[in-house]
Amino acid sequence: MPRALITGGNRGIGYAMAQGLLARGCDVVIGARDAQAGAKAATELGCDWVHLDLEDAASFAPAIEAAGGVDILINNAGILIEDSMVRHPEGLRRSMQVMFHAPFELILLCLPHMEQAGQGRIINVSSGWGAYDEGMEGPGGYGVAKAALNALSFALPRDLPPGVTVNAMCPGWVHTRMGGAAAPGTPEQGADTGIWLALDAPADVTGKFFRNRQEKAW
Repeated sequence: MPRALITGGNRGIGYAMAQGLLARGCDVVIGARDAQAGAKAATELGCDWVHLDLEDAASFAPAIEAAGGVDILINNAGILIEDSMVRHPEGLRRSMQVMFHAPFELILLCLPHMEQAGQGRIINVSSGWGAYDEGMEGPGGYGVAKAALNALSFALPRDLPPGVTVNAMCPGWVHTRMGGAAAPGTPEQGADTGIWLALDAPADVTGKFFRNRQEKAW
């Protein structure tokens, strides 16, 4: 029964991933910035939660310690800031913190347990907006931060311990608070590839980018 930590697991795609992993018998912990939202979602799901604010690095180590040994890390939490990177550069700085720097720091904190266990799976929830193959679209610094996360997912396998994998995934355009009401996909559809990578993908698949369980170009 692997233990999974999902950042931003109190709503949207993260919540759907938690549901899916729990249904498969995993021990799930959701990370949430808002204590009330985290506690409420954990009660609904029937799982544990930890306070984890990706813009507050001081919350990282206590959250990982409270979560216990993490076998599956899903870096799901994200922000969408649509302001111009030139006129409002703080938006890019925040995007990079939440969607690149924080995921990397959480990976580092989870690796000692994974290395000791001889296995671990890291899933970075990215976006086609961060893919050069799709033209690096999207507003503000969102695509830049996701491109950095993609690059990390591609390059990190060379330094990971044996048995530990990392992959990126695009959930597609999903009807969530970030995706908006016009999005055609459900959170469950968006979560499917992440659950597959966490539990069912071949053990030697690493450094890849997926959408709908199919490898896609960076």
